[in-house]
Amino acid sequence: MRRPEPDPVGVGEESVWAYPRPPRVERVLERVTISLGGVLIADTLDAVRVLETSHPPVYYLPAASFVSGALTPVQGTSRCEFKGEAAYFDVHGGTRSAHRAAWTYPNPTHGFRELKGRVAVYAGDMDACTVGGERVTPQPGRFYGGWITARVRGPFKGEPGSLGW
Repeated sequence: MRRPEPDPVGVGEESVWAYPRPPRVERVLERVTISLGGVLIADTLDAVRVLETSHPPVYYLPAASFVSGALTPVQGTSRCEFKGEAAYFDVHGGTRSAHRAAWTYPNPTHGFRELKGRVAVYAGDMDACTVGGERVTPQPGRFYGGWITARVRGPFKGEPGSLGW
């Protein structure tokens, strides 16, 4: 399958098709929050995002920015060809829990050392995730963990028909 035609990009917007492969990590200069079960479970001004061709950014927050008890380690790992081996968490907030809804790279590979001690979540499993006060839309497809904001343009990996991209 060939690469799709990128969506038009306006002033202040960015195309996921301009993101690099292999991916890169960059600092986020905005407040990032996560809510679950009607309560705020994470809040930080110290997030980073991973940018990879065809994917909306994946946001990683310091583990310390999560409230106590919000993350419970669970069994099982997965492997990213770039970042290394991921470990998973159940996420808890208020009256809700989301199974295997967060992950971390305990020993990230050389180019991704900045991810050590940071946690990403599937936005679709949370009540809300925000970047700079804007509520994000989850990346399509349960395999992916990107967060879509108004300034990020696709089409995005995970949409129907995107498996071969």
